[in-house]
Amino acid sequence: MDISQAIAELKKEPGFADHVGMILVHNGTVRGWSRKDHSNVIAVEITPDHAKIKALCAEYEKHPGIFRAFAEARSGLLKPGDDALFIVVAGDIRENVKAVLSDLLDRIKSEAMAKREVFA
Repeated sequence: MDISQAIAELKKEPGFADHVGMILVHNGTVRGWSRKDHSNVIAVEITPDHAKIKALCAEYEKHPGIFRAFAEARSGLLKPGDDALFIVVAGDIRENVKAVLSDLLDRIKSEAMAKREVFA
């Protein structure tokens, strides 16, 4: 996902200026170490459930103050530094947008993505 392009397209949507005061972006990248024990990771195999991600975004768009929520997850064998997950949430005020981005991120990671770390 080209974040700048995605935001530019979002701003063209009817109603954007009337309903959006904040856009938050999550750009998850592959770490070079494991969360579990800090072992060196040379790659991560990611398998996203794209339908579930789309359904979660649609669910969170119904939250108060949220204008749009969308995400893109990469799949396959990714190396440290590679982009793995993009999430964009646009809405009225920070209290609404921050909470939705946080919840949506946690649910995508726990319910719609599987990963397997490859160690050196």
